[in-house]
Amino acid sequence: MTGWVLGVDSGGSGLRLALARTGDGCGTPVPVADAAVDEPVRTGPAGIDAGHLLETVLPRVRRLSADVARDDRPDGTDGGGAPRIDAVCVGAAGMATLGDELRAVLPGAFARELGAGRVALAADAVTAYAGALGERPGAVVAAGTGMIALGTDLRTWRRVDGWGHLLGDCGGGAWIGRAGLEAALRAHDGREGGSRALLSRVEAVFGPPDSLPGRLYPRTDRPAVLASFAPEVARCAREGDPVAERIMTEAAVQIATTAAAACPEGEDARIALTGGLPMIGEPLLAPLRRELASRLPRARTVEAAGDPLAGALLIADRLARDVLRLPADASLLHLG
Repeated sequence: MTGWVLGVDSGGSGLRLALARTGDGCGTPVPVADAAVDEPVRTGPAGIDAGHLLETVLPRVRRLSADVARDDRPDGTDGGGAPRIDAVCVGAAGMATLGDELRAVLPGAFARELGAGRVALAADAVTAYAGALGERPGAVVAAGTGMIALGTDLRTWRRVDGWGHLLGDCGGGAWIGRAGLEAALRAHDGREGGSRALLSRVEAVFGPPDSLPGRLYPRTDRPAVLASFAPEVARCAREGDPVAERIMTEAAVQIATTAAAACPEGEDARIALTGGLPMIGEPLLAPLRRELASRLPRARTVEAAGDPLAGALLIADRLARDVLRLPADASLLHLG
């Protein structure tokens, strides 16, 4: 009888889950039923709140299971009519550092409530990797407001950067935005290295430059505010501003350096770039292609095959059939 797997993708803005049939090992299982929740799972003194995650996930899994049972009886169902869930993978932002309660509670809870024999608890970077590259060696660079890369040779994981906008995230959206704002303020002051074009964009987006510190420093979402200026830097680079062009080129250098540190050596290594930052286009992508080719000449850059929810389903499927090739890790990929 066909088995089923559950994938969960829990992030900072909400949670998604999907049911899929176990596959044949040739690709990522295709979701048969899915659901989404706009509210993120709470984080408390003990880390990510396991009780809240279960309260969010279990009722929705039961509704999805009932829908599947009605549409697909009797294939993949047990005597009670509900799909037999063989394995679960939960990918969660913060799992590596805030997932102790999840690791202690979820395997037993999913076994008790869903009958799942195997449970994988993964950092969201791991499910992003699995969704993008599957079980191939390589590296996935998540480039958005921040910047982090995760690579594996299928024996160990290599995590690079992701240190936040004050200590790292080099080449990410907040990094680009901050560099653009600094160049604008240099022009405002009459210092070398300034850009009148970027200063004009600051005035259009934020108002008088003198007001910028007051608008920025008290904010709790400073990285997002900084990153909001990255498209303006790309726009000025596209229009030929040399300072903006240098910022974008340096961002490409930083991203490629991060990718090179995460990516294993070998002809079969793959690199995928994910996240929202590539959407700013050729001012970043053109120098990034050059830098990746120079620093990782034997690696192949590919499009991400799928998203983190697809990665969670893939991990659950391979775990259910006991053929998972991605390496277990105490904090990044806990297998139970």
